[in-house]
Formats: sequence, structure tokens, C-alpha cells
Amino acid sequence: MLTSLTDLCFSPIQVTETKSLPKSMNETNHSRVTEFVLLGLSSSRELQPFLFLIFSLFYLAILLGNFLIILTVTSDSRLHTPMYFLLANLSFIDVCVASFATPKMIADSLVERKTISFDACLAQIFFVHLFTGSEMVLLVSMAYDRYVAICKPLHYMTIMSRRVCVVLVLISWFVGFIHTTSQLAFTVNLPFCGPNKVDSFFCDLPLVTKLACTDTYVVSLLIVADSGFLSLSSFLLLVVSYTVILVTVRNRSSASMAKARSTLTAHITVVTLFFGPCIFIYVWPFSSYSVDKVLAVFYTIFTPILNPVIYTLRNKEVKAAMSKLKSRYLKPGQVSVVIRNCFLET
Repeated sequence: MLTSLTDLCFSPIQVTETKSLPKSMNETNHSRVTEFVLLGLSSSRELQPFLFLIFSLFYLAILLGNFLIILTVTSDSRLHTPMYFLLANLSFIDVCVASFATPKMIADSLVERKTISFDACLAQIFFVHLFTGSEMVLLVSMAYDRYVAICKPLHYMTIMSRRVCVVLVLISWFVGFIHTTSQLAFTVNLPFCGPNKVDSFFCDLPLVTKLACTDTYVVSLLIVADSGFLSLSSFLLLVVSYTVILVTVRNRSSASMAKARSTLTAHITVVTLFFGPCIFIYVWPFSSYSVDKVLAVFYTIFTPILNPVIYTLRNKEVKAAMSKLKSRYLKPGQVSVVIRNCFLET
């Protein structure tokens, strides 16, 4: 009787059933990832000091250039117009776009192991889509402003009132918030149990979702559909508005045509630099991780630093206002007096 009970307990059927249990137990007992490892731009330790120096200078230039535009627009009453109001808001968003990940990337270039907590990773995903989504809509608003100014100049101040400008800015932030909330909803409930290495210098949504311990094919399609709809629709609206402007001024004087082309050249340059990398990363399905990292650097660092250059060097009014601002606050000998007083006080 004892032998038969022993044989029954360890029969092949029972062994097969006990082998099927650990699989489900392992699925429920996965350890949740608490941090991610960022591989950064390069694994070469020799390049890290160079990356620290170059991106520190870039980030400093972004802050100085964009805050200078904001200060210039707010301090000069001649620039209190819809176009410059939207430009100042664009500079503010550019500072936000550059600040959500660049300071950490600069700090990570000094350490060997680049880690980021799970919550901070989700925060980066939230802010990158909030700021970039808002900038896309704001660029469309700036194109609409130029359309009204060039195609309906007599009704410009009536159509582009201060209230309308504030509403356009609020709409851009609202659309960015809705966009990033929908994107984060795809990610926050995904199970992450390892691996936890993100091949970038910040938590980019397509790269993070690929690390989930489940099939993310449907989630990836939803991410592409969401980001693709916002970026492509904004880009098409910009193309249509610029085309209408060019067709409208085609039959006007050569001076009007030259001014319109000059204005549109600046806008088209900004749009190409910003939308190109975003569309390639989030819409184009055949991009590689190495290319994505370069393009991510482009729209998070290079575009925010180029926007002040494009809009100021091609604009006589902004350059005149900056010269006036310089003469007001940086009078000859004033800087040396301030430095001398600082040394005397110490």
C-alpha cells in the first residue's frame, strides 16, 4: 500500500503538473524594474570630457539666447505685437525642450554608470511629449499669424488681437498636454522586469516600450498613430499655409514678395529642423537606434539653439531692440565698475 501511494505521488502525470506551475508563478513574481540604465551618446570614456564640454556650452547658449529674446520682447514696447509675442513663447518652449534631458546628459557624461529612476524616466517621457507637442501647435499658430499679416494686412490687428494670441498659446499647451497624457497612458501600466538598458541619453518612448515584458506591437502602433497624427497634421497645415501665402503674394510687388520670402525662409527652416527628426523617429519605421540618437540630439539641443539665431539675425527690429537693451544695461565702463565693486566688497 505504501509503495502504491509513493508511486501515485510521483507519477509522471503529477510531475508534469508541478512543472507547469513555476511558469505562472514566475510571471506573477517578476521583480519590477526600479531604474533604467541610459547608454548615452557614446560608450567611449575618452569622449566623455569632450561631450561634457561641448554640450555644456550648447546648453548655456540655449539659455542665454532664448532668455535674451524673451527679455528683449518684453522690455521693448515696439515688439509688443502678435508675432513677437508668439516668438517669445517659442523661446520659452525651446528652453523647456532643452532642459528636460540635457542637464542630466551633461551630468551623466562625468559618471560611468548612467542610471535614472523609473519615475524620473516616466517624467522625461511626459515632458518631452508635452513640450514638443506644444511647440508643434505653436509653430502652426505662428504660420497662421504670418498668413493673416501677409494676406489680410488691413484686418491683422483685429484678427490677431491679444486675446486671440493668448488663446493660441493656451491651445498649444492644451494639445501638448492631451498628447503626452495619451502617450504616457500607453506606457505607465506596462510590466517592466528587465532588461533595463535604454540606448539613448534620455527615456524615449519607443525605446522604453520595447523593454516591457509583454508583446508591445499594438502599443507601438498606437504610439506611432498618436505621434504621427499630431506631427504630420501640423506639418501639413504648415505646408498649406506657406503655399497659400506664396500664391497670394506672387502677384504683388517685388518688395512684398522679397519680404514674404525672407519671413517664410526663417519659418520653413525652423519647421524643417524641428519636424524632420520628430517625424523620422516616431513615424518612419525603419530608423536605427544610432540614427535616432543623433536626431534626438538635433531636436532637443540644436533646434533650440538655432531658433534664436534664425529669428534674430534675419530680423532688423529684434537686432535694433537688442542694441537698445545693450546700451541701456551695458553702458561703456559699467561692467568694469560692477566687477571692481565686487572685488572691493570681497
